[in-house]
Amino acid sequence: MGRGRQKAKHTKLARELKSYSPAVDYNALERELGSHNDDDLYVDKWADQYADEDEDEYQARHA
Repeated sequence: MGRGRQKAKHTKLARELKSYSPAVDYNALERELGSHNDDDLYVDKWADQYADEDEDEYQARHA
């Protein structure tokens, strides 16, 4: 395909994308984004399974 045809296809695609506006359900998006619990963001589910190395060193020095 020649450069002129390729450029015309890209131009056509760019025009279509520029005028494209998908339907967005903002209420559903708000529910989805607002439904999570902020406390769960920073929970380390593996924290209680292993002992902290720093605590072991601290206890060894201060025992």
